[in-house]
Formats: sequence, C-alpha cells, structure tokens
Amino acid sequence: MSGTGTAEAAVRAAVDGFRAVHGGEPAGVWAAPGRVNLIGEHTDYNDGFVMPLALPHTTRVAAARRDDGVLNVHSADVAGGTVRLHVGKAAPGGGAGGADGWAAYPAGVVWALREAGLLSGDSGRTAGGADLYVHSDVPTGAGLSSSAALEVSVAVALNDLYDLGLDAERIALLCRRAENAFVGVPSGIMDQMASACCTAGHVLHLDTRDLSRRQVPFDPAAEGLRLLVVDTRVQHALGDGEYARRRAGCEAAAEALGVRTLRDVPHEELDAALARLADPDLRPLARHVVTENQRVREVMARLDAGETRAIGPILTAGHASLRDDFAVSCPELDLVVETAVAAGALGARMTGGGFGGSAIVLVEETGAEEIGKAVVDAFAAAGHRAPRLFEAVPSQGARRLDG
Repeated sequence: MSGTGTAEAAVRAAVDGFRAVHGGEPAGVWAAPGRVNLIGEHTDYNDGFVMPLALPHTTRVAAARRDDGVLNVHSADVAGGTVRLHVGKAAPGGGAGGADGWAAYPAGVVWALREAGLLSGDSGRTAGGADLYVHSDVPTGAGLSSSAALEVSVAVALNDLYDLGLDAERIALLCRRAENAFVGVPSGIMDQMASACCTAGHVLHLDTRDLSRRQVPFDPAAEGLRLLVVDTRVQHALGDGEYARRRAGCEAAAEALGVRTLRDVPHEELDAALARLADPDLRPLARHVVTENQRVREVMARLDAGETRAIGPILTAGHASLRDDFAVSCPELDLVVETAVAAGALGARMTGGGFGGSAIVLVEETGAEEIGKAVVDAFAAAGHRAPRLFEAVPSQGARRLDG
C-alpha cells in the first residue's frame, strides 16, 4: 500500500471485515507484498542470483489469537466463506482439515511452524490457533507472487501473535517449506524472501545459495523513468507440472556436468559445458540459467554505476532466453515485449514463472503512455483480452500496518 491515507483505509477495511466475519476485535493488521523480478528468472532453485522488488500491492491479514488450536481463515476475495481447520491436524496430502486451493497456503504456514516446533497445535499458550481475515490486491495467477504474499502475511501475523521472535529470513524459509512440502509447488526461495525482506526504493540482490543479500537503490521515477507491469491476464498455474519439469531438467543437467547446481558452471566455460551434455533437451535449460546469472551480474553493475537506462537491453535479452531456451513464455507475453520495444521502450521481459502472467517494461516517463497504448492496441488487434497495466514502485516488504 502506498501513502498514509491508503494504509489507514486498508487497516479500517481489514478491521471492519474481521468484525463482520469473526466478531470481536483483531489484535492487529499485517501486510506482505507481491513482487516483480527485475532480472534473474528460474535461477533461484539453481542456487543462482535474483533481483526482485516489492510491489505496493499487498495481502492484508487482520488476526486475533485463539488458544484452542483452531484456525479460522476467511478470504474476502474468494467465494466459499470461512475455512476452519485444526493446527494439530494440518498435514500435506489432504490432511489439512478440509483446506485446499487458496486455504492450503495459510494451512501450510501453520503446519511449517508446528513442524519447526514453534507451535504445538494443542490448547494453551503455544496452540497456534487464530481467527484470520484476509484481503488482497495482489493479482492472482499473474506471476506476481500472490501465494508468497499470502504465506508471508499469515506468518508475520502469527509471529507477532505468538511472540515467536522470527526474523524476516526465517519467516521466508518457513513459508517456502509450506509451499514446497505442503502445497506441493517446488518453488525456490525468491518469492518469499522478496515479500519478507524488500525495502522501499530498492531492488533486492539475493544470492539464493547462502541468502546473502543487498538492498540496491532503485528509483526509476527519480531518473525520469517508469517500470510498467503488464498483466496479460493469461492465468498460469505452477503446480501443473511444467515448472517441476524445468526444475528436474536443471537438476539433471547439473548432475551430468558433475556440479552441485547450474550456478556452479562459470559463464566463460558455458560452451564447453554444453558440449558435454549428451541430452540435447538439457542444453537450452543450462544455457538459460548460466546466462541469466550473468545478466543479473550485468544489471547489478549498471545500477551500481548509475546507468539505469543501460539495463533495458539486458532485460530484453533475458526475455529471449526465457522464450527460446527455457520455453516458458507465451504469445501474449511475447507480444508485450515485441510491441513495447518497437514502440520505444528501453527494454522488456516476462517476469515470474511464465506460461502466462506478467511482463515488465522499462520506459522513459515521457513515452510511458504511448507505449502502454501501443501494447493495449496490439492486444486488441490480436483478439486478446485487454491487459492490465500499472507502475511498479519499489515498496516495503512485510510489516505490521496498525502499529
């Protein structure tokens, strides 16, 4: 959320929603943002480098503690009312007390906290129960980490309600465990770390192997630029097997090359490494990961040198790699990139897991409206559903809103 007035309105809406659904008063309101990834796609589960930034769009959770081990979760954005489950019975593979779909994410968080010995699931001081009211303006299925925003917002609320003393990194790790082991999506750590750890006015440079990170100043508006997000409205689902197949292919390539992960293949030795891969299907996957890590290094160097405009061609090159080597783009994403660059954008690329979702476009402020119109017109001419466009303003990570 951006602006004091907007944040106050979000708190009031969450409190009013909690009262209407659960009765009584919440103990507080917490928020966690969605994210866009500036560069570094499909590198996080290869121990590589990523550079995400938090969006002003957030998932808000109004919450109150329960001492009976019961979790009542209500989403204002999903039909079907409140989901009720017992913390002590939440388990992967259908043992979540009836929680599936969106409710599997908060159920997975309480399961991960319980498995880590932080909540008991019994009655009393460490029960882990809560009444939760969830409301979000993070677009779902758009490659903007709506699932991570939900996980992290629930985790930070429970962290405060139960005085768990978790720092942002531990929260992110527990939320990834919830998504991997409970929900069943084999994602990397980037999304949860971005939602938990990003700061306003910065992009997060993250080494996903050791989780070392650096907040890199990034304020496009101050330089007369805009970073646009184009949501193609093509829904993607990472649990459908395509994401998992890409990950398995990367792991097979690393094993064939005798390295821990593809992160360990030096960029200057890429051609020799590809020649050693007997399976031709693995070569483009390896090429993307190794060259994408190099693109992250190049973007970092340009930002450090104050050359923000110079990152544009690197973004576009990253899209070509995702389209041609990793094969996770789609016609609508390609149309955004091709149209925006032809209309004068500095650079553009798909962001997120792919197979739909969103693209980012770096533009001069003076050309933002014209380029946005060109994309909308191109979608209309192609018979596609109109895309949604908004500006990505580097924003704050997870936090409590009401105190």
